[in-house]
Amino acid sequence: MGKDARTGGRSRRARVTLREVAQEAGTSPSTASRALAGHGYVAEGLKARIEAAAARLGYVPDVSARSLKGRSSGLVGLVVSDLRNQFYAALAAGVEQTLAAAGHQMVLVDDHGSDTQALDGARAFLAMRAAGVLLAPVGRTATELLVEHGTPVVEVDRRSGVRSCDAVTIDSERGAREAVSHLLELGHRRIAMVLDETVWGTGRDRLKGYRAAHRAAGVPLARRLVLDLGLRPADPQGDVAAFLDANPDVTAVFAANNLVAEAVWQELQRRGSAVPKDCSVVSFDDLTWMRIVEPGLTAVRQPVYEMGRTAAELLLERIAGERGRARTHTLEPEFVLRGSTSAPGTPAEQTP
Repeated sequence: MGKDARTGGRSRRARVTLREVAQEAGTSPSTASRALAGHGYVAEGLKARIEAAAARLGYVPDVSARSLKGRSSGLVGLVVSDLRNQFYAALAAGVEQTLAAAGHQMVLVDDHGSDTQALDGARAFLAMRAAGVLLAPVGRTATELLVEHGTPVVEVDRRSGVRSCDAVTIDSERGAREAVSHLLELGHRRIAMVLDETVWGTGRDRLKGYRAAHRAAGVPLARRLVLDLGLRPADPQGDVAAFLDANPDVTAVFAANNLVAEAVWQELQRRGSAVPKDCSVVSFDDLTWMRIVEPGLTAVRQPVYEMGRTAAELLLERIAGERGRARTHTLEPEFVLRGSTSAPGTPAEQTP
């Protein structure tokens, strides 16, 4: 098979058949089918041998082949990393409405930030013969598997490093730099950053923006002022409390996303700290609650719905057969000034 623009010049991987798995395991196709489908009796030792053979060969069961007769199902997969985060609800809305208008149905998977679960989701979409997949990658393996099987892929919010698929991202570094520069211009010199990951491009880029703003202002950086809560922390508010207790000189906090911002805000309210007089706060992300609290929260607003819509449109073009080099669309965030920031020790005017 010739080279394909979507696979970056690599040959498309042929789908491994059930017969090949049976041959690898030294058994019959019917026995292999029973073992992998979980229907009918197969001795435990033989079942383990068949499953190991399937894993070695990269076998993906085709659960819809009979009804679809080898064609795409028309389903489109979306893999996100944390359904607790309202960011992904807005993203999914942009994707779903765009796909529905084109006659496609969306199937949503939450990989919980796990590369293994993302890979499981990718295998499920291959088994469904999904027309294409959008994913916020947590690693490379899920993207690589889909691309190698010739499935159109668009990555959203962050990149895996696989160059052969399209992507739609936000300029996180610029947004973070603008937010922290605002605090520095107000006179803050002990600005904490609280984030929950530096594994993915989003967290790393926001940390880069935080550091770049300090360098541009000639303000020394202090490592102790960066708190990484880690993915899915057990007690984020408690961790923020301990951090603020250990760093009483902090006069402002830059929260790297809405989940972190909520933990910071709740802890400041719990301890009776006046915002912004005692501590200014800026969030990367802008949710409804940030506009209705008192004072309103200064934030970096992401065009999340637009990100989902743009990603879905790119994927639909690939599904329709468009070829060519992989494309990356980078959307720009918007800085929204409200009342949660002021010069150190002074209240700010309330801005809606």
